[in-house]
Amino acid sequence: MAASLVFAASPSQTLASSFSSPNPSAPFRSSFTGITLKFPRQALRLSVSPKPLTIVAVTKKAVAVLTGTSSVEGVVTLTQEDDGPTTVNVKVTGLTPGPHGFHLHEYGDTTNGCISTGAHFNPNGMTHGAPEDEIRHAGDLGNIVVNADGIAEATIIDKQIPLSGPNSIVGRAFVVHELEDDLGKGGHELSLTTGNAGGRLACETAESKIHKTSVR
Repeated sequence: MAASLVFAASPSQTLASSFSSPNPSAPFRSSFTGITLKFPRQALRLSVSPKPLTIVAVTKKAVAVLTGTSSVEGVVTLTQEDDGPTTVNVKVTGLTPGPHGFHLHEYGDTTNGCISTGAHFNPNGMTHGAPEDEIRHAGDLGNIVVNADGIAEATIIDKQIPLSGPNSIVGRAFVVHELEDDLGKGGHELSLTTGNAGGRLACETAESKIHKTSVR
């Protein structure tokens, strides 16, 4: 039994195909018979409306303006892209030349000066250490080094001080200390708690804003 396949166009139109019928007014027919396919009057078109791809990049920023009872003052700016590490840019003036401990403390409370900021920020219950140590306070940011003009400038990149989430540092205070932080290795009774970094010369709470940038 012969099989057939028939393509039938509407009465007033013909089907454009490489297998065209010799008679333009007649429907296209193959050498097979028995199955008929009919196309609408309008030409068939595949129409897809592309939707723009939108990538939202979240840039989180924070700033702390350091002040103290002495002439020490400075600015700390922080930037974090999405969930990456936080970049901390520090500039402090009015310090004596040499290294000075620089830490993030637990509270943003400065009502009683820098002393009311509490201990180092330490959500993981660790002992004091250097920024590159596995065992350290999250707030252990090491030392900033002051030049002969009394100016310290530093850039710190750290994964333990995010600007959002459960361990966000927003609302906590940065503190500049009187002495060098021994990074927990000085053997002093305070080495494993404060790095024996001495008094608190200047401090301020980090305040943040989140910026969303759409890239199409």
